[in-house]
Amino acid sequence: MSTITSSSAASAASATVAADNAALQQAMQSVITGATGNSSLDVSTLVTALVNSKTAGQVAALTAQQSSDNTQISAFGTLSAALGALETGLTSLSNGGLQNTFTATLSGGTGITATATTGAVAGSYSVAVSQVAASQALSSSAFTASQALGTGTLSLSLGSKSFDVSITSSNNTVAGIAAAINSATGNPGITATVVNGTDGAHLVLASSTTGASNTISVAVGNLSGDNGLSSLGVTSTASTTGGQSTITSANNASAWTQSTAAQDAEFKINGIAASSSTNSVTSAIAGVTLNLTSAAVTTPATTQTLTVAADTTSQASAINNFVSLYNTVVTTMGTLAQYTQGATTQGPLLGDSTLNTIKNALSSIVASGVKNGSTSQSLGSIGISLQADGTLQVDSAALTNALQNNSSTVASLFNSTNGIGAQLSTSITNFTKTGGMIDVRTTALNSDLKSIQTQQTSLNDYIAQLTSQYSAQFTALNTLMATMNNNSQYLTQLFGGTNSAGALATNK
Repeated sequence: MSTITSSSAASAASATVAADNAALQQAMQSVITGATGNSSLDVSTLVTALVNSKTAGQVAALTAQQSSDNTQISAFGTLSAALGALETGLTSLSNGGLQNTFTATLSGGTGITATATTGAVAGSYSVAVSQVAASQALSSSAFTASQALGTGTLSLSLGSKSFDVSITSSNNTVAGIAAAINSATGNPGITATVVNGTDGAHLVLASSTTGASNTISVAVGNLSGDNGLSSLGVTSTASTTGGQSTITSANNASAWTQSTAAQDAEFKINGIAASSSTNSVTSAIAGVTLNLTSAAVTTPATTQTLTVAADTTSQASAINNFVSLYNTVVTTMGTLAQYTQGATTQGPLLGDSTLNTIKNALSSIVASGVKNGSTSQSLGSIGISLQADGTLQVDSAALTNALQNNSSTVASLFNSTNGIGAQLSTSITNFTKTGGMIDVRTTALNSDLKSIQTQQTSLNDYIAQLTSQYSAQFTALNTLMATMNNNSQYLTQLFGGTNSAGALATNK
C-alpha cells in the first residue's frame, strides 16, 4: 500500500476523529444521567458513538488513502496526456521530415500549380505544357427515342479491360442501352448518357479515366432484328506519338463522332520532353506534383518557372509548436509537484520519484543538445534558450536566420537518429508505454485501491457486528436501569427518602 497521503486528507481524518470523540462524550453523559435515575439511556446515540470512536481512525485512514490514490492516478493521467501531446508534436522533428518540407511556386504563366513533398530538392525548373491529358468521349448518330434497335450483345472495352452487355427487347432503345451499360457488372469506367438533340437521341459514351491508352471500343455480336444496333460498333485507336486517339465506325463512317479524344499530357521540363496519362504529374520531378490545366496550353507555348525551396515558415511553425508543447509538459509537472508553505493542499506528486525521473530525463535531453563526432549542436544555436524554470524560449529572429542560412545546423539538431526530437520521442515512449514507468505506478495504485476496498468491506462487516453487539448490551442495560429506578422509587414511597417520609414511616 502506498504511504503517500495528501495533507488535506490527513486533516479530514483528524477532524473526523475529533467529531466522533465529541459525540462519544455526549453519549456517555446519557449513561451518567440514566444511572442517577433522571432518564433512560439514549441507546442509539451511545452505540453509534462507541462504534465510531472505535473505528473512526481506521475509516478515516482508508478514506484518506483512497483519496490520495485516486488523486495520484488522475495526476499521472494528466502527465501522460501532456507527454503524449508532446510526442505527437515531435513527429516531423524526430523522423527527419522537418528537412523535407518545401514550397513549390510557379511564375511566368497560368494553369499550373505544384506541391512539394518528401524527396524534393531545392532548385529551379522551366515547365512548358503543349497539351493536357483528356478522357475520350464518343457520340453516336441520332435515333428516335423509342426506336427498337434490335437485339444482340455489345462487347465494350476501355483500354485493356472489357465487359459484355446483353441487349434484349426489354432494353433495346437508346435509353435502355445506356442504362444497361451503366449497370453492367465489370464496367471499368465507361459512362453512358443520352443527349436529345434536334435530330433525335444520341448515345454518348465517356471514359472516367484520362490518358491516350484509355480508349473506348464497341463490338456488336449475335444480332437479330437489326434496326440500328449494328451501327453502334466502333473501334478507337490510341495515338502512339503523343497525339490524339482516332476512331473507325464498324459499318457506317458517320455512325460515331469523337467529341473528345483520349490523350496524354505533353510537356517539357528544362527542355526535356515528358508525358503523363493524368494531369496530376508525380513522376517528372522527384518529390514534386504538378497539376496541369488547359489554361497552361497557349500559342505560342508559354514557359513557366517552377521554384522549389525549403519551407522555412512551416519549419518554424513545427519548432515553435514543439517548444509550446514542451513548456506545457514542464508547467504540468511543476503544478503536480507544487509545494506551498503553510498550505493544507500540496501537489499530488510532490516528491514523487517517477515524476522526478521523467523531469530530469527530458531536461537533460534539451540541455545537452546533439553530438556529431567531436562537436555538438545545442538548441541555443538556433535561438532556443533554456530558462531557469525549465521552460524553453524562442528568439524568432534567430530561429528564422538559422532556418534560412544555417540549415545544416537545424538538420543536425533534428536528425532522425540522435536528434533532440528523436531522443525525446524515444524517452517519452519508454515512460508512457504499457509496462513503462507511468503504467507501473498507476497499476500499483489501482492495486492499492482494490486492497482498500477489501479492507473497507471487512471494516464495514466489523462495524455491523460491533453495532449489533453494543445495541444488545446497552438495550439490556437500559432495561436493567429502568427496573432499578422503578424499584428505587417504590422503596422510597415505602420507607421515605432524604426529603420525604415513606408510607410505612407514617403508619408506624
